[in-house]
Amino acid sequence: ENCFVSTSEIIAVEETELDKKQRNIGKWQKMSKPHAFTVYYVKKARNHRWRCSDVTFWCVDEHLCNQWIQALKELLEMQKSRPKQLLVYINPYGGKRQGKRIYEQKVAPLFSLAAISTDVVITEHANHAKDNLFEVNINKYDGVVCVGGDGMFSEVMHGLIGRMQKDSGIDQNNPKAPNVICNVLLFLISNRSTDCVCYSTVGISDPVTSALHIILGDCQPLDVSSVHHNNTFLKYSVSLLGYGFYGDILKDSEKKRWMGPMRYDYSGFKTFLSHHYYEGTVCFQPAKHTLGSPRDKDSCRAGCYICKKSQQQLAEQHKEYGLKHEDDEEEWKVIKGKFLAINAVNMSCACPRSPKGLSPAAHLADGSADLILVRKCSRFDFLRYLVRHTNQDDQFDFSFVDVYRVKRFQFTSKFSEDNESNVTDIGKKRFGQFCRDHPACCCNIANSTWNCDGETLDSSAIEVRVHCQLMKLFARGIEENCKDEAAYSQRSIELLL
Repeated sequence: ENCFVSTSEIIAVEETELDKKQRNIGKWQKMSKPHAFTVYYVKKARNHRWRCSDVTFWCVDEHLCNQWIQALKELLEMQKSRPKQLLVYINPYGGKRQGKRIYEQKVAPLFSLAAISTDVVITEHANHAKDNLFEVNINKYDGVVCVGGDGMFSEVMHGLIGRMQKDSGIDQNNPKAPNVICNVLLFLISNRSTDCVCYSTVGISDPVTSALHIILGDCQPLDVSSVHHNNTFLKYSVSLLGYGFYGDILKDSEKKRWMGPMRYDYSGFKTFLSHHYYEGTVCFQPAKHTLGSPRDKDSCRAGCYICKKSQQQLAEQHKEYGLKHEDDEEEWKVIKGKFLAINAVNMSCACPRSPKGLSPAAHLADGSADLILVRKCSRFDFLRYLVRHTNQDDQFDFSFVDVYRVKRFQFTSKFSEDNESNVTDIGKKRFGQFCRDHPACCCNIANSTWNCDGETLDSSAIEVRVHCQLMKLFARGIEENCKDEAAYSQRSIELLL
């Protein structure tokens, strides 16, 4: 059987001891003492799933066998991007409390095979990983791995970016400050099936696939949005920043954690029936440096040309004009209205329930976010819009849905505009809370909550800026699916043994 494999996708090479049973197979039976070595490599299966496979080569000449082992190990040493030392954070409570077991049984053996040494930290409380990242010697590691869900990824990301800004003397509370790029690679090994970070960057939420991307040293830049309120830093966001529908779902589901994952379905149905809309003003700067648009069919894939060219154009603009020109002179567009949902996404936010995501053509590293405005409409129309997330139809093809590619935006609720320093605010806020707790009431709630990568932000007036390629992940973007293994083999580098 012929075996084709790219040298860049070999995991390890080891000398193999043949037992007596193996020696008695076929033509090797005539050899007095055959010698062998095993090549471990990445085997690509359907739906972007990767597995560790192996093939063993036998020969009678011990010297020749050792030559092959040495030559292959030298090839692996040339793969300079591969990590040698990793810092691993494991959330033992997230998902179904399977994080530690998944790491020990599925991930750690692969790291050991690839000769990667690890320092493992089992988190004991919220923000444990984030606080620890401000104390450790981060320079001794080639990357950071977190085992958990999107919330764990967000915590570690905040620790890494925050540490980088602190070491560089950057004031995170200044929304106009140019953040320093974080060069320590990060990735999430998910213990759940719905985490959109994995789905949007490698195409599947699978621990073994994620571990193999880390072992090969894949690198995928990622845009990160910073969220501020009144010159105070609130959060970073890499996936969804949602106000209205998705914010209300999150806030309601937080009260029902005892229900487990079912709480999202329950809260989603309850929020849909309440059908609350929110008045406010959205201001944004269009991302004129990008090549694509949210309505095109050009999805972000491995080696994305749009991300590369958009980043180059944005860098040239900053070099020529600087950030001050961008803030003070570039055109702002203003939209006022009543909205059921305001969503800003840095990636497609795809997951098994929504294979295309909230914005199918969103790009991972083009320095922009897709801003989706869903205006007030009937329940039936809003249901039609939500159903579009699960099929192949254009989800932006509605008169009440607008989508823009932006590099910066601001939102202020009408409640904040009209009553910012009014004594009657206290009474109105209490009345709004009463209505939120009793959704059968027909009155309109003044403010929603922001859903920032699965965490709540209560500020109704925020300023958001997209930082181009602020993070780097152990990923390569979603690859095109191979129709069969033969097609993949033809595109691979042939390794003749």
